Amino acid sequence: MAPTFTYKTMVIPEAGPPDNALTYGSGKDANRMAEVFSPGMPADRMMGVVAEALRVRAGAQRSMHPILSFAGLNAGEILGSQTVGEPLMPFRKLIDDDGWVLLMGVDQTVDTGIHYCERLAGRKQFVRWALTSKGVVPCPGWPGCSDGFDALAPHLDRVLRKVEIGEGVVQAIPLVSLADTVCALIKADPLALLCGREDCPRCNAVRTSVVVQ
Repeated sequence: MAPTFTYKTMVIPEAGPPDNALTYGSGKDANRMAEVFSPGMPADRMMGVVAEALRVRAGAQRSMHPILSFAGLNAGEILGSQTVGEPLMPFRKLIDDDGWVLLMGVDQTVDTGIHYCERLAGRKQFVRWALTSKGVVPCPGWPGCSDGFDALAPHLDRVLRKVEIGEGVVQAIPLVSLADTVCALIKADPLALLCGREDCPRCNAVRTSVVVQ
């Protein structure tokens, strides 16, 4: 299974919930370029060539989230667990099935599984909006910033498996261990794994939510 996200379906409304790390009304030009989600829409280039190759592979299935879809082989039940309100629920299924995260030539900042672990730890989530055949729909459960996730790497040395292939490094991490580690870090420090940029809207919204609590 791989993420086959489609960011070009996203739109920014004129108004929405507060503390959502979004400047409402700022997307007028971008909104005109937004595309209606369809199951045949290619994965965003940011997902990499492997994700798109999996999406178009014979026998592959794809979930129907208008922004955060996944594609997979022999993963129908896992993909079917995803809803618009619970976009990262496939990771729950993978945890229950003793699944692993595979990072191919990338670091923890692109590990989507960490976002689900943040949710398990109770970290603030956001809302975004997508253009669909039924109009613009809200997509809750939107995760925070991942720029600080590489701080997790030293905490995974005990469970991580690593191999070099050519000039790249492939890392495999059991999701159960990933979830336990992330939840423990955030429980000990509610600001763990946030990025250090002063102008990061999502990390700052998380910081504010922690202070308010």
